Amino acid sequence: MMWFGQPGGFGYGMMGGFGMLVMILIIAIAVAAVVVLVRRATGIGSERRERGRTALDILDERYARGDIDADEYRKRRADLEG
Repeated sequence: MMWFGQPGGFGYGMMGGFGMLVMILIIAIAVAAVVVLVRRATGIGSERRERGRTALDILDERYARGDIDADEYRKRRADLEG
């Protein structure tokens, strides 16, 4: 007769099928933690944080970098402020 947890039985060691599910869950949590840490360390996914920038923020940055002159900056700012 086959019993759970016995050689040739239906179980997976002393903890049975539930123990295997717990182990898979622990491994999945560990892998997810590593992925989150690597993404934060390398800056991957930072474009999501940049989506909160407004058009005026981008215009201010372009003017500060010298991409546009003062006249163009004032004109575009007036257009954006409506």
